[in-house]
Amino acid sequence: MNPFEQNYKPIDETFLDIKEIYPKSYDKDNTDPYTKTRIILMTGTEFEAVWFSHQFHRHCNNNDIRRELALSRRVEQMQQKRISNLKPINETILETTIAYEQLAVDLTSFLAKNEKDLYVKQALDFALLEDFDHLYRYSDLLEMEHHIYAEKLVGKYAELMPGRPTISEPRYPFDDVKRHINNKTADPLTKLHVNIITAAEQQTMNYYMNQSCFYTTDIGRRLYQEIGMIEEQHVTQYGGLIDTNCTWLENLLMHEYTECYLYYSCYETECDPYIKSIWEQQFEQELAHLHKAAELLKKYDGKEWQQVIPDGNFPKILCLGPNIEYVREVLKTVRLTGKLEEFVPLDSLPPNYEYFRYQDTYIKTPEDVPSHLVIANYIDKNGQDYRFQVAPHPIEALQNRTIDNTTIARKQGE
Repeated sequence: MNPFEQNYKPIDETFLDIKEIYPKSYDKDNTDPYTKTRIILMTGTEFEAVWFSHQFHRHCNNNDIRRELALSRRVEQMQQKRISNLKPINETILETTIAYEQLAVDLTSFLAKNEKDLYVKQALDFALLEDFDHLYRYSDLLEMEHHIYAEKLVGKYAELMPGRPTISEPRYPFDDVKRHINNKTADPLTKLHVNIITAAEQQTMNYYMNQSCFYTTDIGRRLYQEIGMIEEQHVTQYGGLIDTNCTWLENLLMHEYTECYLYYSCYETECDPYIKSIWEQQFEQELAHLHKAAELLKKYDGKEWQQVIPDGNFPKILCLGPNIEYVREVLKTVRLTGKLEEFVPLDSLPPNYEYFRYQDTYIKTPEDVPSHLVIANYIDKNGQDYRFQVAPHPIEALQNRTIDNTTIARKQGE
């Protein structure tokens, strides 16, 4: 499939009417978990497209370009509103959050397993273990407050157990800034991966930022706030992988190509006929945006689309699915942390490194940390934490279900 070779309608013939924008919501109890994660993925992808377009608009002095951006952006907004409202009214903030973190775990795993750039793969694996831990923390809160077992929500496709403990994740800001790829030499799949994961993690960051104050218990509000700060670190890390040397129009083309690739992947892998039809229609809308971006690139930058995307054919489609064994293997790297552009064992840091200074500033005592409190409270009430595992935890230090480990990857020598 090469989207540059497909027929398309003019953008202003792809507007949705006001009834189409408000879709029929899915059934939260019977919808496949990966349908839910695809919806979150594409909501985030559309959000990224809209806000990139707004930023381009605010940094462009050519009103002809700005009008074209406004035209495409209006459709992107319609698409985003439509997808986000597939979520049903009766699905709680926390139930939706489980799908957010399942997406983070399984999307990151899929990208990492197929990533050829070893540095990008290392970045994916590193944050994977943090999102995996977030899934565990929210799952315990869900069972503690609502008596709902998250293993049902994730379809038992993902394990629910500790990763790199959230308490160990706050790092000095310098250590989340990584090296960017080179779009001229990077594999096409790598370019897609860094754009996809940035949009997905940005959506999670925004969701937690906005939902924290609406949550109905104090411990829940605090947990969303804590994990929302970690998602800020992830967005800094992933956004830093994107090539900073691209022009605005080159970036616009890459955004539209990424959307086409994702909608096509969603269409090819979707099991819900109604939602599959939405993916198909929105893929067709994105074709118009992609061709307009190519036209603008040629007119104003004097470049053909092949100079940015040499082979327009889609690489291997993105297929969300279980990654239990892969995550178990990556857990062997749980003791890594950041050191400027690198990922290093915590024990290799000098004792006066900024990581420890920031930890001491941000965390006065583990008892203050919501991610620790959720598990400690659950253990106090039930005798052990809530987990779903297919086998014992692969890391011995994280096998004990009666004590929440707050030192691994945080205290040297542990």
